[in-house]
Amino acid sequence: MIEALRAFIEAHQAVISLLILAGIFVGFLMERLPATVIAILGACTYLALGILDADGLYSVFSNSAPIVIGAMFVLSGALIRTGVIQRVADAIMKRAEKHPRLAIVEVLVGALVASAFLNNTPVVVVLIPIVLKLAEVTGVSAKKLLMPLSIVAVLGGTLTLIGTSTNLVVDGIVRQAGMERFGIFEITPIGLVTAASGMIGLALMWWLLPSDKPISGPAGTHDAHQYLTELVLSEDDDLVAMTVEAFRDLPRSGRIVGVRRGTAVVRGADLDSWILAAGDRLIVRVDGATLMTWREQGRFGLGIGGGEPAEGDLVVETMIASNHPAIGQRLIDIPFLQKIRARIIGLDRPAHEPGPDLASVRIPPADRLLVAGGPREVEALRDNPHLIGADLAKVRAFRRGKAWIAILCMASVVALAALDIMSIGVAAIIAIGVILVTRCIDSEEAWGTIDGDVLILIFAMLAVGLALEQSGAVAMMVGWAQPMLAGQPAWVLVFGIYFFALILSELLSNNAVAALMTPVTLAMASELGVDPRPLVIALMIGASACFATPIGYQTNTIVYAAGDYRFVDFVKIGVPLNIITGVSSCFAIVFFLT
Repeated sequence: MIEALRAFIEAHQAVISLLILAGIFVGFLMERLPATVIAILGACTYLALGILDADGLYSVFSNSAPIVIGAMFVLSGALIRTGVIQRVADAIMKRAEKHPRLAIVEVLVGALVASAFLNNTPVVVVLIPIVLKLAEVTGVSAKKLLMPLSIVAVLGGTLTLIGTSTNLVVDGIVRQAGMERFGIFEITPIGLVTAASGMIGLALMWWLLPSDKPISGPAGTHDAHQYLTELVLSEDDDLVAMTVEAFRDLPRSGRIVGVRRGTAVVRGADLDSWILAAGDRLIVRVDGATLMTWREQGRFGLGIGGGEPAEGDLVVETMIASNHPAIGQRLIDIPFLQKIRARIIGLDRPAHEPGPDLASVRIPPADRLLVAGGPREVEALRDNPHLIGADLAKVRAFRRGKAWIAILCMASVVALAALDIMSIGVAAIIAIGVILVTRCIDSEEAWGTIDGDVLILIFAMLAVGLALEQSGAVAMMVGWAQPMLAGQPAWVLVFGIYFFALILSELLSNNAVAALMTPVTLAMASELGVDPRPLVIALMIGASACFATPIGYQTNTIVYAAGDYRFVDFVKIGVPLNIITGVSSCFAIVFFLT
């Protein structure tokens, strides 16, 4: 019985492979399980049926693409950790004060350029609060800015080989197939045409963008993780006898809420001209990284509580439980502040404005606190039944003194790969070694920047693609297409590959589409006797430049939530933009490469 079943599978493995692939597609579309889980189940099915053997499964882990993608995640994380990204964001906001509408253009162009070299997801995440502030300053609806931010970030990914993980996946597969690897700027001429046509199309369709304000606000992004804290001025601080306006250590995303002197709190119009004195408390809303940087510098007394800073103190993040006996009371009266040597250095209440100062905040359930104390105090917090969590805080201080190392490492990876001195993967791994040794970023933080879901999805889909090849399913699909494509001019093939990849990527993960379509594209080029390189580039760009649905690309999903868009908002802009960029890209490929 088992032998007969094996014989049946072996005789019909190409058809069975395509049926499994159809099941994977249905799973992706139904979204009952995460895409990563669906892909793994598909790969396991091929393995269980013997269509994919163990050696084949292990071979996908030798593909360099996921390693390079993971390395680029880490390098991007180092730029964030050393404050490079925040410095750039602050510079943009400073210019926005003088030329707000010009700053909108600069932000979009900056996102385009940054996304050519950095993973575009963190680029968009970092720029969303800046775009929201620009919307406030200019009076332009945030909905008119957030979708263009995602679009230009996607367009930026088409400019270089490292601009998006999709390009790296395709490059890894074609190299394993024996094809010469792509240079880092080889696709740039095509990408420039794609980006230029996309920017022009976006400008022409600006009036189609929704102009109403987000009903639910910025989905927690505007003030997400903005901690309320207090900075106590010492007698010898430079700010003593100066006005509040003289305080220059605040990032553009932060703001001074007030000043407390004794029991009086100064707020509003009188704040900027207030003359500071020793012992004054600056009440500030600021991001966690800046708060931790101030703590590390030791310039200010931070927060409230009886404990004084000591060497070896830890910072933990904890949440107020719903059964806490101090619910509704002032934060300064919370019991553990009187019982243990601890200081509350920050309070986070997303989408709400706590105040008027840290000590007087009336605490509801779910407030997040950053608490500093020694190991014994931290253990007491963890044993407190009225607090949830009490884990080491994930927010870290910026390491600004090492910013030049992170910048140099990223620039070196680009330069070494561009000059063909070494491969992107080798250069990126060496760069990671440098940033870890020089402590630009801690090892656990570095590994935390890596999106495991993306890498596992890529490995699983590489296994699915290999199973399709080994079973003969790829050859079968090429055989179906070959009679229709034989003798067709090059531009027909380019257009066909591009728009097929585009349509699939609007519905599925673009990395999954790249992993599946690359073997098919190579086999089709071989069968038709044409140069595979133009077709592969069409696949790269077509799988990435998708704008018509909020699920088509990860950055689309992020701004979809942040801007409170409707699904149809993406369709109205995305479909014509897909056509404009697709036609332009395909003609550029035909003109430059065929």
